[in-house]
Amino acid sequence: MSLLSIVTFPLHLLASLIRFVLTGLRFPLPALRLSLLNIYARFTGQGQPRPPARDPYTVADRWVRALEDETGALCLSRARVDSATGVGAGAGPSSAAPALRSRYGSMGTGGRVLPDFVLGSYEEALRTCQRELRVGCIVLVSEEHDDTAEFKRKTLTDTHFVEVLHANDFVVWGGDVRDREPWSAAQKLQATTYPFVAFVALQPPRSSTFTGGSSSSNSTASPALTVLSRHQGLTPTAAAALTAHIEQQLLPRVAPFLARLRAQAREREVERALRAEQDEAFRRAMERDLEKRRARERKEREERELREREERESAERERVRREKEERRARWKRGVRGTFVGPEREGGMRIGVRLPDGQRLVRAFARGETVSSLYAFVDAHLAPEAEGGEAGGDVEGEGEAGLAELVREFGDADAWWGFKLYTAYPRREIAWIAGVALSNVDGLERGGQLVVEMASQRDSANASVSGDGDGYDTEESE
Repeated sequence: MSLLSIVTFPLHLLASLIRFVLTGLRFPLPALRLSLLNIYARFTGQGQPRPPARDPYTVADRWVRALEDETGALCLSRARVDSATGVGAGAGPSSAAPALRSRYGSMGTGGRVLPDFVLGSYEEALRTCQRELRVGCIVLVSEEHDDTAEFKRKTLTDTHFVEVLHANDFVVWGGDVRDREPWSAAQKLQATTYPFVAFVALQPPRSSTFTGGSSSSNSTASPALTVLSRHQGLTPTAAAALTAHIEQQLLPRVAPFLARLRAQAREREVERALRAEQDEAFRRAMERDLEKRRARERKEREERELREREERESAERERVRREKEERRARWKRGVRGTFVGPEREGGMRIGVRLPDGQRLVRAFARGETVSSLYAFVDAHLAPEAEGGEAGGDVEGEGEAGLAELVREFGDADAWWGFKLYTAYPRREIAWIAGVALSNVDGLERGGQLVVEMASQRDSANASVSGDGDGYDTEESE
């Protein structure tokens, strides 16, 4: 292989000389790749393709860093970082334009800056242009062309050119065609010589225009990503020529359309935000209505359960009351008469004034109990219970049985329904099971009693104060 390199060396030298002469005469050279003339470059390592095993981001980053090393400049984003961290604080005065100098300060690169190249694939750069409605600047170079070094040093580091790209928010992407991704972009953009610069942006669709990227396959009703211009060779890609083209032709052509697209995008975003806000408000309203409905249903359920519980409790109380009344009625029919014996001559004479004014007088034996007195009065207050059939087992026989019934009924007031008082001085004759009348204070020799019904207690509470007992009283004659 070393012999082959020696043989092809003169041919390669001759080709380089011819290219130099034609370039000096400003004669455009086609991008011819004669395999015979490139044999030497392949075996000497010049123009050798990059290893294809790296992803587009890595390849682009490597090319940008090599460009910075070769030109001694920094991309704007790197320059911002260096300026912020104080790198190059002792450098001489900047040669950049006032706008860049005021923005990035004095940098260790002598004020030389490069455009902010985006890292990634060519297709990603196109998608960024399409998504963000920005103009794209595609830069392709080839190390096999002698104009590449001058293009890098003069055009890509030109302050005014970089400022124009930055001020108009261009998407700048570039690479060396020796790498796979830039070579693919060169084929799609139909590059014939280098350096090569193309501008792309969304435009009203035209069937004859294409970018070579998958993003160009839009329907005719949508804007299409369009190649706006191609610039090839050293003179067309000079900084002054590109800057004049951008300011005088490119921006007047694409800026109004992109501005309309941005306005439409903002309107769509506002509408989307408004719809989202309306949807959120509707959702919140639905949640509030649902919560109100649930709360109403919960309240109705609780009220219904409370009402049903109260009805059950009321029914149970009524059942218990009727059962008690039935037991008391059975006692009155079957047992009450056993407590009132025959009237005895020479017994204790006790007079009783009923609530309706009727006066009862009876002689009680000294051994008869308070239960006999209460049964006597109860027989006159409820005489209809006498003479009926007791039916079934009769409860309350004897003093002990009666005391058990009264206890189960609640108290004596609830069982008898009335109270007895001495006429004067007023003293209650309380019912106590088994107590003989002769042992009751105030009735040792008989006496005059008045009856006070328990149903009169509420009205008495409203009219009696002081030491009243809550019952209306009637004075005996």
